[in-house]
Amino acid sequence: MIRVGVNGYGTIGKRVADAVDAQPDMEVIGVAKTQPNFEAHTAVKRGYPMYAAIPERMPLFSEAGIDVEGAVDEMVADADIVVDCTPSGIGAENKALYESHDTPAIFQGGEDADVGEVSFNARANYDDARGVDYVRTVSCNTTGLSRIIAPLREEYGVEKVRATLVRRGGDPGQNSRGPINDILPNPISIPSHHGPDVNTIFPDLAIDTLGLKVPATLMHVHSLNVTLEDDVTAAHVRQLLESESRVYVIPEGLGIDGAGKLKDFALDAGRPRGDLWENCVWGESIAVEGRDLYLFQAIHQESDVIPENVDAIRAMTESVDQAESMVTTDDYLGVGITGDPSGFSNEDEAEAVTETEIADD
Repeated sequence: MIRVGVNGYGTIGKRVADAVDAQPDMEVIGVAKTQPNFEAHTAVKRGYPMYAAIPERMPLFSEAGIDVEGAVDEMVADADIVVDCTPSGIGAENKALYESHDTPAIFQGGEDADVGEVSFNARANYDDARGVDYVRTVSCNTTGLSRIIAPLREEYGVEKVRATLVRRGGDPGQNSRGPINDILPNPISIPSHHGPDVNTIFPDLAIDTLGLKVPATLMHVHSLNVTLEDDVTAAHVRQLLESESRVYVIPEGLGIDGAGKLKDFALDAGRPRGDLWENCVWGESIAVEGRDLYLFQAIHQESDVIPENVDAIRAMTESVDQAESMVTTDDYLGVGITGDPSGFSNEDEAEAVTETEIADD
Protein backbone atom coordinates (compact mmCIF):
# COMPACT_ATOMS: atom_id res chain seq x y z
CA MET A 1 0.00 0.00 0.00
CA ILE A 2 1.20 3.49 -0.84
CA ARG A 3 1.08 5.64 2.30
CA VAL A 4 -0.25 9.07 1.38
CA GLY A 5 -0.34 12.23 3.48
CA VAL A 6 -2.52 15.15 2.44
CA ASN A 7 -1.28 18.57 3.53
CA GLY A 8 -4.24 20.93 3.33
CA TYR A 9 -7.82 19.74 3.64
CA GLY A 10 -9.86 22.36 1.81
CA THR A 11 -11.56 22.37 -1.60
CA ILE A 12 -8.96 20.14 -3.28
CA GLY A 13 -7.47 18.39 -0.26
CA LYS A 14 -10.68 16.85 0.99
CA ARG A 15 -11.44 15.54 -2.48
CA VAL A 16 -7.92 14.15 -2.91
CA ALA A 17 -8.16 12.39 0.46
CA ASP A 18 -11.47 10.75 -0.43
CA ALA A 19 -10.17 9.72 -3.87
CA VAL A 20 -7.01 8.20 -2.40
CA ASP A 21 -9.05 6.43 0.28
CA ALA A 22 -11.17 4.85 -2.47
CA GLN A 23 -8.15 3.30 -4.24
CA PRO A 24 -7.21 -0.35 -3.61
CA ASP A 25 -3.44 0.31 -3.48
CA MET A 26 -3.33 3.46 -1.32
CA GLU A 27 -4.14 4.58 2.19
CA VAL A 28 -4.50 8.03 3.75
CA ILE A 29 -2.14 8.08 6.72
CA GLY A 30 -3.15 11.60 7.71
CA VAL A 31 -4.38 15.04 6.72
CA ALA A 32 -3.07 18.39 7.95
CA LYS A 33 -5.10 21.49 8.74
CA THR A 34 -4.18 24.96 9.97
CA GLN A 35 -7.36 25.38 12.05
CA PRO A 36 -10.12 23.24 13.55
CA ASN A 37 -12.93 24.39 11.25
CA PHE A 38 -15.85 22.35 9.91
CA GLU A 39 -13.60 20.60 7.37
CA ALA A 40 -11.33 19.39 10.18
CA HIS A 41 -14.33 17.92 12.00
CA THR A 42 -15.45 16.25 8.75
CA ALA A 43 -12.01 14.75 8.22
CA VAL A 44 -12.05 13.17 11.67
CA LYS A 45 -15.55 11.79 11.11
CA ARG A 46 -14.25 10.19 7.92
CA GLY A 47 -11.53 8.49 9.94
CA TYR A 48 -8.52 10.46 8.72
CA PRO A 49 -5.81 11.01 11.34
CA MET A 50 -5.46 14.76 11.94
CA TYR A 51 -2.18 16.66 12.07
CA ALA A 52 -1.60 20.32 12.87
CA ALA A 53 -0.13 22.21 9.92
CA ILE A 54 0.98 24.92 12.38
CA PRO A 55 2.34 23.14 15.48
CA GLU A 56 1.65 26.12 17.76
CA ARG A 57 -2.06 25.73 17.07
CA MET A 58 -2.33 22.15 18.34
CA PRO A 59 -4.11 23.30 21.54
CA LEU A 60 -6.85 24.90 19.40
CA PHE A 61 -7.73 21.48 17.99
CA SER A 62 -7.96 19.96 21.47
CA GLU A 63 -10.20 22.80 22.60
CA ALA A 64 -12.45 22.09 19.62
CA GLY A 65 -12.71 18.42 20.55
CA ILE A 66 -10.42 17.16 17.80
CA ASP A 67 -7.68 14.67 18.67
CA VAL A 68 -4.43 15.54 16.91
CA GLU A 69 -1.87 12.87 16.06
CA GLY A 70 0.97 15.37 15.99
CA ALA A 71 2.53 18.12 13.89
CA VAL A 72 2.61 18.05 10.10
CA ASP A 73 6.30 17.13 9.95
CA GLU A 74 5.48 13.83 11.69
CA MET A 75 2.95 13.04 8.95
CA VAL A 76 5.47 13.95 6.27
CA ALA A 77 8.10 11.70 7.83
CA ASP A 78 5.67 8.75 7.95
CA ALA A 79 4.33 9.12 4.40
CA ASP A 80 5.60 7.52 1.19
CA ILE A 81 4.36 10.62 -0.63
CA VAL A 82 2.56 13.84 0.28
CA VAL A 83 -0.07 15.62 -1.80
CA ASP A 84 0.20 19.34 -1.01
CA CYS A 85 -3.23 20.95 -1.35
CA THR A 86 -2.45 24.19 0.45
CA PRO A 87 -3.34 27.63 -1.00
CA SER A 88 -1.29 28.99 -3.90
CA GLY A 89 2.21 29.96 -2.81
CA ILE A 90 2.15 27.95 0.42
CA GLY A 91 3.05 24.75 -1.38
CA ALA A 92 6.31 26.23 -2.60
CA GLU A 93 7.11 27.27 0.97
CA ASN A 94 6.39 23.72 2.14
CA LYS A 95 8.83 22.15 -0.30
CA ALA A 96 11.74 22.53 2.12
CA LEU A 97 9.79 20.46 4.67
CA TYR A 98 9.34 17.62 2.19
CA GLU A 99 12.97 17.79 1.14
CA SER A 100 14.14 17.64 4.75
CA HIS A 101 12.37 14.27 5.15
CA ASP A 102 13.23 12.98 1.63
CA THR A 103 9.49 12.61 1.04
CA PRO A 104 8.27 13.02 -2.55
CA ALA A 105 5.47 15.54 -2.99
CA ILE A 106 2.78 16.59 -5.44
CA PHE A 107 1.90 20.27 -5.75
CA GLN A 108 -1.19 21.89 -7.25
CA GLY A 109 -1.58 24.09 -10.31
CA GLY A 110 -1.63 27.33 -8.36
CA GLU A 111 2.11 26.99 -7.80
CA ASP A 112 4.69 28.14 -10.33
CA ALA A 113 5.78 25.41 -12.72
CA ASP A 114 9.31 25.34 -11.34
CA VAL A 115 8.11 24.03 -7.96
CA GLY A 116 8.29 20.56 -9.49
CA GLU A 117 10.47 18.72 -11.94
CA VAL A 118 7.43 17.92 -14.11
CA SER A 119 4.04 19.50 -14.77
CA PHE A 120 1.64 16.57 -14.96
CA ASN A 121 -1.44 15.46 -16.83
CA ALA A 122 -2.17 11.74 -16.76
CA ARG A 123 -3.54 11.57 -20.30
CA ALA A 124 -0.69 13.54 -21.84
CA ASN A 125 2.61 12.89 -20.05
CA TYR A 126 2.25 10.21 -17.35
CA ASP A 127 5.63 8.65 -18.08
CA ASP A 128 7.47 11.94 -17.55
CA ALA A 129 6.61 11.72 -13.84
CA ARG A 130 7.79 8.15 -13.30
CA GLY A 131 10.24 8.09 -10.41
CA VAL A 132 10.25 11.89 -10.05
CA ASP A 133 10.35 13.34 -6.53
CA TYR A 134 8.45 16.61 -7.06
CA VAL A 135 5.55 16.96 -9.48
CA ARG A 136 3.02 19.71 -10.11
CA THR A 137 -0.43 18.67 -11.26
CA VAL A 138 -1.57 21.48 -13.53
CA SER A 139 -4.59 23.70 -12.87
CA CYS A 140 -8.21 22.85 -13.53
CA ASN A 141 -8.24 24.81 -16.79
CA THR A 142 -4.92 23.38 -18.01
CA THR A 143 -6.12 19.89 -17.11
CA GLY A 144 -9.29 20.43 -19.12
CA LEU A 145 -7.42 21.75 -22.14
CA SER A 146 -4.78 18.99 -22.00
CA ARG A 147 -7.40 16.23 -21.92
CA ILE A 148 -8.87 17.51 -25.17
CA ILE A 149 -5.60 18.34 -26.90
CA ALA A 150 -3.89 14.99 -26.22
CA PRO A 151 -6.26 12.76 -28.26
CA LEU A 152 -6.60 15.38 -31.01
CA ARG A 153 -2.80 15.54 -31.41
CA GLU A 154 -2.53 11.77 -31.49
CA GLU A 155 -5.36 11.23 -33.96
CA TYR A 156 -5.13 14.22 -36.31
CA GLY A 157 -2.19 16.43 -35.37
CA VAL A 158 -2.75 19.96 -34.07
CA GLU A 159 -1.54 23.07 -35.88
CA LYS A 160 -2.97 25.73 -33.56
CA VAL A 161 -5.23 26.01 -30.49
CA ARG A 162 -7.25 29.12 -29.71
CA ALA A 163 -9.20 29.11 -26.47
CA THR A 164 -11.41 31.65 -24.70
CA LEU A 165 -11.89 30.73 -21.05
CA VAL A 166 -14.97 32.07 -19.25
CA ARG A 167 -13.96 31.54 -15.65
CA ARG A 168 -16.01 31.49 -12.46
CA GLY A 169 -15.27 34.36 -10.10
CA GLY A 170 -14.66 32.01 -7.16
CA ASP A 171 -15.59 28.67 -5.67
CA PRO A 172 -18.90 28.48 -3.73
CA GLY A 173 -17.16 28.99 -0.39
CA GLN A 174 -14.96 31.88 -1.53
CA ASN A 175 -17.32 34.68 -0.51
CA SER A 176 -14.57 37.31 -0.68
CA ARG A 177 -14.06 36.92 -4.42
CA GLY A 178 -15.83 38.47 -7.37
CA PRO A 179 -16.84 40.14 -9.56
CA ILE A 180 -20.30 40.56 -8.04
CA ASN A 181 -21.90 42.18 -11.08
CA ASP A 182 -19.40 42.57 -13.88
CA ILE A 183 -17.61 40.80 -16.73
CA LEU A 184 -13.85 41.21 -16.54
CA PRO A 185 -11.18 40.50 -19.12
CA ASN A 186 -8.78 38.63 -16.84
CA PRO A 187 -6.08 39.34 -17.67
CA ILE A 188 -6.65 42.20 -20.08
CA SER A 189 -3.31 41.40 -21.69
CA ILE A 190 -3.11 38.58 -24.22
CA PRO A 191 -2.37 35.71 -23.95
CA SER A 192 -3.69 34.72 -20.54
CA HIS A 193 -1.44 32.54 -18.39
CA HIS A 194 -3.32 29.41 -19.45
CA GLY A 195 -1.59 29.02 -22.82
CA PRO A 196 1.93 29.09 -21.37
CA ASP A 197 0.77 26.66 -18.70
CA VAL A 198 -0.47 24.23 -21.36
CA ASN A 199 3.01 24.53 -22.90
CA THR A 200 4.44 22.96 -19.73
CA ILE A 201 2.61 19.82 -20.88
CA PHE A 202 3.01 20.28 -24.66
CA PRO A 203 6.15 22.41 -25.14
CA ASP A 204 5.88 22.61 -28.93
CA LEU A 205 2.16 23.40 -29.10
CA ALA A 206 1.01 26.67 -30.73
CA ILE A 207 -1.73 27.97 -28.43
CA ASP A 208 -3.36 31.34 -27.72
CA THR A 209 -5.68 31.84 -24.75
CA LEU A 210 -7.94 34.65 -23.55
CA GLY A 211 -9.55 34.80 -20.12
CA LEU A 212 -12.73 36.32 -18.69
CA LYS A 213 -14.10 36.33 -15.13
CA VAL A 214 -17.84 36.32 -14.54
CA PRO A 215 -20.11 36.46 -11.45
CA ALA A 216 -20.60 32.69 -11.13
CA THR A 217 -19.28 29.95 -8.86
CA LEU A 218 -20.38 26.78 -10.67
CA MET A 219 -17.84 25.95 -13.39
CA HIS A 220 -15.57 27.32 -16.10
CA VAL A 221 -16.67 27.24 -19.76
CA HIS A 222 -14.16 27.03 -22.62
CA SER A 223 -14.78 28.07 -26.21
CA LEU A 224 -12.27 26.18 -28.35
CA ASN A 225 -11.10 26.55 -31.93
CA VAL A 226 -8.47 23.98 -32.90
CA THR A 227 -6.85 23.96 -36.32
CA LEU A 228 -5.99 20.35 -37.07
CA GLU A 229 -3.38 19.00 -39.47
CA ASP A 230 -5.83 16.60 -41.13
CA ASP A 231 -9.33 17.08 -42.54
CA VAL A 232 -11.91 15.54 -40.24
CA THR A 233 -15.65 15.31 -39.72
CA ALA A 234 -17.54 16.43 -36.65
CA ALA A 235 -18.90 12.91 -36.28
CA HIS A 236 -15.40 11.43 -36.17
CA VAL A 237 -14.23 13.97 -33.58
CA ARG A 238 -17.29 13.23 -31.47
CA GLN A 239 -16.59 9.51 -31.64
CA LEU A 240 -12.98 10.12 -30.61
CA LEU A 241 -13.96 12.24 -27.61
CA GLU A 242 -16.63 9.78 -26.54
CA SER A 243 -13.90 7.13 -26.32
CA GLU A 244 -12.02 9.19 -23.71
CA SER A 245 -12.92 8.13 -20.18
CA ARG A 246 -12.41 11.60 -18.74
CA VAL A 247 -14.44 13.41 -21.37
CA TYR A 248 -18.23 13.38 -21.17
CA VAL A 249 -19.94 14.33 -24.43
CA ILE A 250 -23.31 15.68 -23.32
CA PRO A 251 -26.14 14.18 -25.42
CA GLU A 252 -28.51 16.67 -27.01
CA GLY A 253 -31.62 15.02 -25.60
CA LEU A 254 -30.79 15.62 -21.92
CA GLY A 255 -31.69 19.30 -22.03
CA ILE A 256 -28.44 20.33 -20.30
CA ASP A 257 -27.90 23.80 -21.72
CA GLY A 258 -25.57 25.27 -19.11
CA ALA A 259 -23.32 24.74 -16.12
CA GLY A 260 -26.22 25.03 -13.67
CA LYS A 261 -28.02 22.04 -15.13
CA LEU A 262 -24.75 20.11 -15.30
CA LYS A 263 -24.33 20.58 -11.56
CA ASP A 264 -27.95 19.56 -10.97
CA PHE A 265 -27.32 16.48 -13.08
CA ALA A 266 -24.27 15.58 -10.97
CA LEU A 267 -26.16 16.11 -7.72
CA ASP A 268 -29.19 14.13 -8.89
CA ALA A 269 -26.86 11.32 -9.97
CA GLY A 270 -25.48 11.15 -6.44
CA ARG A 271 -22.00 12.34 -7.30
CA PRO A 272 -20.01 13.09 -4.12
CA ARG A 273 -20.27 16.88 -3.54
CA GLY A 274 -21.86 17.14 -7.00
CA ASP A 275 -18.42 16.66 -8.56
CA LEU A 276 -17.77 16.32 -12.27
CA TRP A 277 -14.30 14.86 -12.74
CA GLU A 278 -14.75 14.78 -16.51
CA ASN A 279 -14.52 17.49 -19.17
CA CYS A 280 -18.14 18.10 -20.16
CA VAL A 281 -18.34 18.76 -23.92
CA TRP A 282 -21.65 19.77 -25.48
CA GLY A 283 -22.07 17.27 -28.32
CA GLU A 284 -24.09 19.63 -30.48
CA SER A 285 -21.31 22.24 -30.26
CA ILE A 286 -18.78 20.01 -32.01
CA ALA A 287 -18.44 21.52 -35.49
CA VAL A 288 -15.83 21.35 -38.23
CA GLU A 289 -15.08 23.73 -41.09
CA GLY A 290 -12.20 22.41 -43.17
CA ARG A 291 -9.48 21.69 -40.65
CA ASP A 292 -10.96 23.99 -37.98
CA LEU A 293 -12.68 22.28 -35.06
CA TYR A 294 -15.00 24.19 -32.71
CA LEU A 295 -16.57 23.13 -29.43
CA PHE A 296 -17.74 24.26 -25.98
CA GLN A 297 -16.73 22.44 -22.81
CA ALA A 298 -17.43 22.97 -19.11
CA ILE A 299 -14.80 22.32 -16.45
CA HIS A 300 -15.66 21.77 -12.79
CA GLN A 301 -12.84 23.66 -11.11
CA GLU A 302 -13.25 21.90 -7.75
CA SER A 303 -12.84 18.36 -9.00
CA ASP A 304 -11.37 17.79 -12.47
CA VAL A 305 -7.78 17.62 -11.11
CA ILE A 306 -8.60 14.93 -8.56
CA PRO A 307 -8.03 11.88 -10.80
CA GLU A 308 -4.75 13.45 -11.94
CA ASN A 309 -3.43 13.64 -8.37
CA VAL A 310 -4.18 9.95 -7.88
CA ASP A 311 -2.41 9.01 -11.11
CA ALA A 312 0.57 11.22 -10.22
CA ILE A 313 1.01 9.19 -7.02
CA ARG A 314 1.31 5.97 -9.02
CA ALA A 315 3.60 7.51 -11.63
CA MET A 316 5.99 8.91 -9.02
CA THR A 317 6.09 5.65 -7.06
CA GLU A 318 6.43 3.68 -10.33
CA SER A 319 3.82 1.22 -9.13
CA VAL A 320 1.94 0.70 -12.42
CA ASP A 321 1.91 2.03 -15.98
CA GLN A 322 -0.33 4.77 -17.37
CA ALA A 323 -3.10 2.55 -18.71
CA GLU A 324 -3.49 0.53 -15.51
CA SER A 325 -3.37 3.61 -13.30
CA MET A 326 -6.00 5.55 -15.23
CA VAL A 327 -8.35 2.57 -15.42
CA THR A 328 -7.96 1.85 -11.71
CA THR A 329 -8.41 5.49 -10.72
CA ASP A 330 -11.49 5.85 -12.89
CA ASP A 331 -13.10 2.62 -11.74
CA TYR A 332 -12.65 3.17 -8.02
CA LEU A 333 -13.46 6.86 -8.10
CA GLY A 334 -16.40 6.36 -10.45
CA VAL A 335 -15.19 8.45 -13.40
CA GLY A 336 -17.15 7.99 -16.60
CA ILE A 337 -20.77 8.99 -17.12
CA THR A 338 -21.41 6.45 -19.86
CA GLY A 339 -22.14 3.89 -17.14
CA ASP A 340 -23.17 4.56 -13.54
CA PRO A 341 -22.67 8.29 -12.95
CA SER A 342 -22.98 8.08 -9.18
CA GLY A 343 -19.26 7.87 -8.37
CA PHE A 344 -17.21 5.65 -6.03
CA SER A 345 -17.82 2.32 -7.75
CA ASN A 346 -18.63 -0.91 -5.95
CA GLU A 347 -15.23 -2.39 -5.09
CA ASP A 348 -15.87 -5.90 -6.39
CA GLU A 349 -17.34 -4.61 -9.63
CA ALA A 350 -14.46 -2.16 -10.06
CA GLU A 351 -11.89 -4.93 -9.64
CA ALA A 352 -13.62 -7.04 -12.28
CA VAL A 353 -13.87 -4.15 -14.71
CA THR A 354 -10.27 -3.12 -14.09
CA GLU A 355 -8.92 -6.59 -14.80
CA THR A 356 -10.99 -6.87 -17.98
CA GLU A 357 -10.08 -3.46 -19.35
CA ILE A 358 -6.38 -3.83 -18.58
CA ALA A 359 -6.37 -7.16 -20.42
CA ASP A 360 -8.09 -5.50 -23.38
CA ASP A 361 -5.48 -2.71 -23.43
